[in-house]
Amino acid sequence: MAEETKFYDVIILGSGPAGLQAAIHAARKKASVLLLGRPENSGIVYADDLENFMGITTISGTELLRVGRKQAAHFGAELLEEDVLKVDRDGAFFSLKTESDRTFMSAALILAMGTTRTKLGVRGESDLLGRGISYCVECDATFFQDEDVIIVGNGSAAADGVLTMLKYAKTVHLISEKLLVADALREELEKSDALLHEGAKVKEILGKDRVEGVLLEDGTTVSARGVFIELGAKGIMELAATLDIALDYDMKYIEVNRKQETSVEGLYAAGDICGLPLQVAKAVGEGCIAGLEAVAYARRKARELKAAQQSEEVSEETKDADSEASAVPKLTLEI
Repeated sequence: MAEETKFYDVIILGSGPAGLQAAIHAARKKASVLLLGRPENSGIVYADDLENFMGITTISGTELLRVGRKQAAHFGAELLEEDVLKVDRDGAFFSLKTESDRTFMSAALILAMGTTRTKLGVRGESDLLGRGISYCVECDATFFQDEDVIIVGNGSAAADGVLTMLKYAKTVHLISEKLLVADALREELEKSDALLHEGAKVKEILGKDRVEGVLLEDGTTVSARGVFIELGAKGIMELAATLDIALDYDMKYIEVNRKQETSVEGLYAAGDICGLPLQVAKAVGEGCIAGLEAVAYARRKARELKAAQQSEEVSEETKDADSEASAVPKLTLEI
């Protein structure tokens, strides 16, 4: 059973340098802050020796994240190591569903997931791109109505992609070397009609003019008309599809202004997800701006909603005592 929805002033997606800096600055402003994401998904964890960050002679990426998480928690931010499966706009607020089936809401949302490698790097992948190969279930699911499809991946994006594709495809295979998802998501997956190939690895994507299936490392062949490569957590394309975020001309990065605002009101972005250069220093600076601006937005919206509520309450008081007018929900946002 899903837990009760929790509300925050600011929610941040991404546990890398940009997300952590945003959390630190937002929490220092005494806002309620939730940071979502797994630290191991940050590209900086692969840096053994970071030496071009001002004030630090040398530090590993893992240690930088450890210290950053400690700082964010010290200032009051809540940190939850879960991936987000779904983001929606619910009236004036953002609604997020995580892999453990929990729901959170916020006035402002910051995207700081960085960039991730999406390609498998196997034979046939480049040749069949656009001819049965896709990197976004949310974008292309409808093109595979009543077809046999394969989803490749080890994380929440792959697992959630399977559950989505089951609404469209005839048969859905999940090929995963090792599935790393929350227990609730794994249970839902195992109870579904999906065919799970855990411990398997794709060696080649088969097909001449279009995808015909995949060849696994053990020599097994799995037939399909579509292959979705969903590595890691939800990425920029999936979020862009659900929130209608404006991307750059290459459709790689999110467009932002100097306040780190996106094309969607109340939605901010920071770090590698905003484009080059892919440097920690840039990510931290943008995270700072996004954190401060997101808090300012959340508090401005709280004032506006409180004023509208008070106006509505005054209007209600002028009505006849026997009126059956519905009551206005009480908001609890801090200003």
